[in-house]
Amino acid sequence: MEDPGMCIGSLGGDVLNKLSKMLDNSVCGWRQLASAVSENLKFRFSESELTSCSLQVLSASGSPGRALLAQLADCSCSLSFLICCLMKMGHQEAVQYLTSTVIQITEQPQSQQVTVGSRLVLTCRASGPLGLNYQWFRGKEEILDKTGSTPDLILCPVTRDHRGHYICRVSHGVKCIFSQWAHIRIVHSAGCSSSLFPGSVSGLLITHQPQSVAVSEGDTVLLECRAEANPPAQYEWHHDTVPMKQHKTSSLKIPCVTTAHRGRYRCRVFNLYHEEWTDTALVTIGPSSITYTSWVEVDRGSDSQEVHRSTFDPETPEVVHSPLSTRNFIATDKVALLIGNMNYLYHLQLCAPIADVHVLTNQLRQMDFKVVSLLDLNWQEMHSAVTEFLQLLDQGVYGLLYFAGHGYENYGNSFMVPIDAPASYTSEHCLCVQNILTRMQEKKTGLNVFLLDMCRKRNPNDDIIVHPGLMKVTANIVFGYATCVDAEAYEVQNKDVSNGIFISFLKRHVCEDEKVTVMLDRVAEDMGRCEITRGRQALELRSNLSERRSLTDSIEASDHCSASSSARNLQWAVAHVLPKSLYLQFDCGVKVQLGFAAEFSNIMVIYTRILERPREIVSCSAQLTDFPEGVDIDLKKSNQKILLEAGSLLLIEEEVPPPEVSSLYTRLRGLQRLRRELIFTICLHYTYSGVDEEVQERRQVTVGKPLVSKLNLYEPRSPRASSGSLSLVPKKCTNFPQTDKESSTRFSPPSSRSASIPEETDSPEVFDFPQPLVASVV
Repeated sequence: MEDPGMCIGSLGGDVLNKLSKMLDNSVCGWRQLASAVSENLKFRFSESELTSCSLQVLSASGSPGRALLAQLADCSCSLSFLICCLMKMGHQEAVQYLTSTVIQITEQPQSQQVTVGSRLVLTCRASGPLGLNYQWFRGKEEILDKTGSTPDLILCPVTRDHRGHYICRVSHGVKCIFSQWAHIRIVHSAGCSSSLFPGSVSGLLITHQPQSVAVSEGDTVLLECRAEANPPAQYEWHHDTVPMKQHKTSSLKIPCVTTAHRGRYRCRVFNLYHEEWTDTALVTIGPSSITYTSWVEVDRGSDSQEVHRSTFDPETPEVVHSPLSTRNFIATDKVALLIGNMNYLYHLQLCAPIADVHVLTNQLRQMDFKVVSLLDLNWQEMHSAVTEFLQLLDQGVYGLLYFAGHGYENYGNSFMVPIDAPASYTSEHCLCVQNILTRMQEKKTGLNVFLLDMCRKRNPNDDIIVHPGLMKVTANIVFGYATCVDAEAYEVQNKDVSNGIFISFLKRHVCEDEKVTVMLDRVAEDMGRCEITRGRQALELRSNLSERRSLTDSIEASDHCSASSSARNLQWAVAHVLPKSLYLQFDCGVKVQLGFAAEFSNIMVIYTRILERPREIVSCSAQLTDFPEGVDIDLKKSNQKILLEAGSLLLIEEEVPPPEVSSLYTRLRGLQRLRRELIFTICLHYTYSGVDEEVQERRQVTVGKPLVSKLNLYEPRSPRASSGSLSLVPKKCTNFPQTDKESSTRFSPPSSRSASIPEETDSPEVFDFPQPLVASVV
């Protein structure tokens, strides 16, 4: 369902075309609109972006106004904010057009509790073009009563058959919008001992309390309060005891929050006879993080049955904070970049990184880290991702870099290997961790943590000695290596999902409120006590950390934070926002929901659900097709009924409120390589009763550039002249083929597994399934 806060991206093409024509002028046009929306940092565009809009005039069908609206849609600009900005710039024609063309629900029907024989009124009001049509439904059944096609649905006298869920459809031509659901409950008459409100026909009961939330600047806050009442309940929201006179519905939605919105929120719920206050909801403004859905992990047990568990591993401890008097250190922000490389082009493919990055992402997000998790990056993408990561760092920020994949160590320098590294690679094909550290020190960070889950064997093909920039004495560096020098790292095999041994132990302690080095010492002790890894793999800790800094330290922004720093943070946050769900009405009467979920920062799952279909249609499904070139998708696994078949091993289907509706899932990988907006087609297949022939309807959909694709990681970053410039160098795996200088320049892939160069070797699960260690070392 849409509301007044709907995104302008959901407006129809005709509406956007007409609006863009109104904006294509120099007096009160798109440039003035760009200036008006720039008051919000989230919609502050660079000069190059505005120049790109102006260049649209060179095309016969180009429109600068349409280009600006497209950029606003990519940033999830709401319709209400757009109208507000148009009013500020005095564009009355555009305001009048939008308010008279777009249908918006202004008054939602409310859940109520009534007695048998009483009179019930459900009200739905909407604004938009003249001649709006209203149609009420009880569940899926249309109400044919004379008031069923009016804004006020009147049920009198109420019977027990009237209980259930009601919704109103507001339409004008082919355009339509649905109200929220209203739940009608039947209670006993006055004086009955089992009555919800004994001795009174009237009553009021808050059924849903607003929940405290922690968000980032630029995010959207949604607080909800629901009540069942007779007469219907009214709502009044308060912020720090001050009434919010503009917010008088059950939902409080604040787009693009700033620090001014932090505080305590309560809602006053009342009717003619009663008044109640909700619990207090605390809104805190903290670091941004990737939007994940409320899905949970799926583990595959020994009997091949799915075992459901919460998103956070049951073995993972919650963050336990010690008394405030013992917590002397704070961070101005906490940022983490997690990279897991699995599908190497010329080397042994790994299994563990997907599970390891997933587990660590969830745990770091518990500790308020701004986390970006990426899988399978080539050299350029790793270089760009690290550059973006460095731009988020500032004085006092905690920076954490985790890498799982192939790697090597030469002359005291560690190298991470990208997936496109040639068969015989050297440091010039990889990323040097010590160079990254030098750049982090330039930012005067509060804590620098490197967790390197890779082998540290020497690379005989690389005789180059890399000289990182001059290290500063900062006493805030921690290196946690999954294994010792000249040793290998192992994976843990567990059917569909596997863990590296390092993460299998790290996840038990990483959330502990202890000095980072103390926490890693405990990980090393646990690894040392495990018989199956003893003598094969041991964690190595290197640190000069002189203060008791912990990953659980709280965040407190410093006064020196600049506007440019906030803008960079917002830009990063915007680049990790999922497309909003779309609701598509097809000509045959079928309504389809198009939803999105993030598995990682560069992996997205798209699902389709049939929400409504006419009775004469006996079967239908909405399938995705016609993806643009460059989108990494396994067509054999697209449009699957369960996530596991779609290739997602870590997520399962979220609960769907009754009635349950089946979904089709499609998994998109490598979004960092998406160079243009994501455009695809929804093909609706359906069959009418008594007709064997299948009918198809197609609808093209544009969802912008989702998640990390907005960062354009495929583009080279400009080198910066500084001591310790970021030289991204390829790393080596555990066992290296002996090659001479000439053969090392040949980039031919190995002919078999034995010829490949393993970074991490395989071993079975070391905890729940004690089995002999099987290492595939060649």
